[in-house]
Amino acid sequence: MSEVYFIGAGPGDPELITVKGARLLREAGVIIYAGSLVDRRLVQEYGPNAEVYDSSAMTLEETTSVITEAVLAGKRIARLHTGDPSIYGAIQEQMAEMDRLGIGYEVVPGVTSAFAAAAALKQELTLPEVSQTVIFTRLEGRTPVPERESLKEIAKTGATLVIYLSVAMIDRVVGELLQGAYTPETPAAVVHRASWPDERIIEGTLADIAKGVQEAGIGKQALIIAGDVLKARREGLKARSLLYDKEFSHGCRKGIIG
Repeated sequence: MSEVYFIGAGPGDPELITVKGARLLREAGVIIYAGSLVDRRLVQEYGPNAEVYDSSAMTLEETTSVITEAVLAGKRIARLHTGDPSIYGAIQEQMAEMDRLGIGYEVVPGVTSAFAAAAALKQELTLPEVSQTVIFTRLEGRTPVPERESLKEIAKTGATLVIYLSVAMIDRVVGELLQGAYTPETPAAVVHRASWPDERIIEGTLADIAKGVQEAGIGKQALIIAGDVLKARREGLKARSLLYDKEFSHGCRKGIIG
């Protein structure tokens, strides 16, 4: 039986936590949450009687110690992470500690900010004959990136890119993308604090997106999205999906022409 639950809190809007995540918060005796990114209202609403720790200033050793003591006391622990824990969530080392200590745990997925940003833009990230690939990545900063995954290498794909943790270096982002399959005319968007009440959207192209972001004073908590799919709402669809085409047959429906 699991004693620790690593839970994705969603991108910001408290209503975007999963039903399961909310239930586990209610049942937790101890909640450790990423206070710098997770809305405190989640903890207040779903865990008002729990013992609460803000992990934003804690080390791995300190969070592990809190978990260990809670397990020994017979309490259920909710470890609340922003977005989905599997995307830049720093949970692998925490799970390694649980394995080392023999503590049972479960991971509960959440809504990553990439999808909240796409929703804010009212934009599908994959479109027929435009892009069928979405890449989540980041620019190298204090955390290194393997050379084969450098932005200029990934830019060779021409896929839809969702770039995390890089908005403060947007000039570098643009420079590396322009070394690949993207051009100054490639559309780009930056979504700041997607799904939060103070969400902001900057739209443009690779030629001017950096200027727009800098003028808006956005330096963190923002995603960069780049790719030709962003042309769709302005220029129309290049092609429609076959899924609902009346002439297309599939396992659930027979089309007009077989």
